[in-house]
Amino acid sequence: MSIIIKPIVTEKVTKESEVLNRFGFVVNKNANKIEIKKAVEAAYGVTVLSVNTMNVRPDRTTKYTKSGLISGKTNAIKKAIVQVQEGETIDFYNNI
Repeated sequence: MSIIIKPIVTEKVTKESEVLNRFGFVVNKNANKIEIKKAVEAAYGVTVLSVNTMNVRPDRTTKYTKSGLISGKTNAIKKAIVQVQEGETIDFYNNI
């Protein structure tokens, strides 16, 4: 079971990484904060100070087409915001 699925690279997370040393990851839905901390420390070789998690609900959409009403949804994910020790950083582009 892989804990870290992929890093989040958006403008908001990039700004937080530069200012507050916080990095975002999409993680397994069943992972807890302790498992996430150990996985990030093992994968990137940094010291993790805190982990904040959030469950993102799926977005539901409906479309009217020639064949009728079509409904769909996106997948539910879990995000983790990890704060690392001052002076340390995570380089996503070398570790992907």
